[in-house]
Amino acid sequence: MSASQRPRVGHIRFLNCLPLYWGLMRSGELLNVDLRQDSPDRLGQALVAGDLDIGPISLVDYLHHAEDLLLLPDLAVGSDGPVLSVNLVSRRRPADLDGARVALGSTSRTGVLLAQLLLADRYGVRAHYHRWSPPDAPDATYVGTDEVGAMLREADAAVLIGDPALRALHDAPPQGLRVTDLGQEWRDWTGLPMVFAVWAVRRDFAAEQPGLVKDVHEAFLRSRELCLAELDEAAAAAARWEPFDAQTLASYFRRLDFSLGQRQVDGLREFARRAAAAGAAPPLAADGPRFAFH
Repeated sequence: MSASQRPRVGHIRFLNCLPLYWGLMRSGELLNVDLRQDSPDRLGQALVAGDLDIGPISLVDYLHHAEDLLLLPDLAVGSDGPVLSVNLVSRRRPADLDGARVALGSTSRTGVLLAQLLLADRYGVRAHYHRWSPPDAPDATYVGTDEVGAMLREADAAVLIGDPALRALHDAPPQGLRVTDLGQEWRDWTGLPMVFAVWAVRRDFAAEQPGLVKDVHEAFLRSRELCLAELDEAAAAAARWEPFDAQTLASYFRRLDFSLGQRQVDGLREFARRAAAAGAAPPLAADGPRFAFH
């Protein structure tokens, strides 16, 4: 494959995506793609705009652009119970947040909408939401320990996603803060897995390069399986440059669900139904979601 043929593939700069890329690095297949790393929202925007060919996209962003995208089978980031990295941090129970100010310290639209749906429809509370970012940073993708305290000086609760949420699991309880795992909340509410992000390909690229799309898809599946077989080794490697120890990371990776089978699709469809009912996303097509191949 020449450099000009390499598909432009997105990579979310969160630990939850490392298992899907671990094998690409180990096998050398990473050389076969033009990898673009960024935050979830910017990768979704790039995919929709045609600046990426294949990549992860927040479920909410996918729902808004489903007519232009096809899903890659059996690839997602989700959970069937606790996810550990999508959390509501607060001083009060979720049911006691009526009228509260909730800071949104994340650029992941799915996690934010999940928090809003849970608070409104499960707990029956009306909250006031505002986007929060550190004074010296252009976005709130990376939120440190000090910033969580700053968020809660301005708000009664904060929605954290990704690495900041993982840090909050350890940092918040000693400060007397409550951490509510939104993956577990969704499972308790619906009985279904939660899908936070899917892997999609632009329809035009899939039509022009079906063989290349299959190659990328199969490389990702091999990468995932290799990482799951070497999970402790992957966690130990990641721990060398992350602020978490290997045991914490291995436990986290084992909580995540990287599949998109029928049960996960049922969870996706239920989230889409609730999002549409709230006016937060267009309704999913009756025969959707649509896949690049089966």
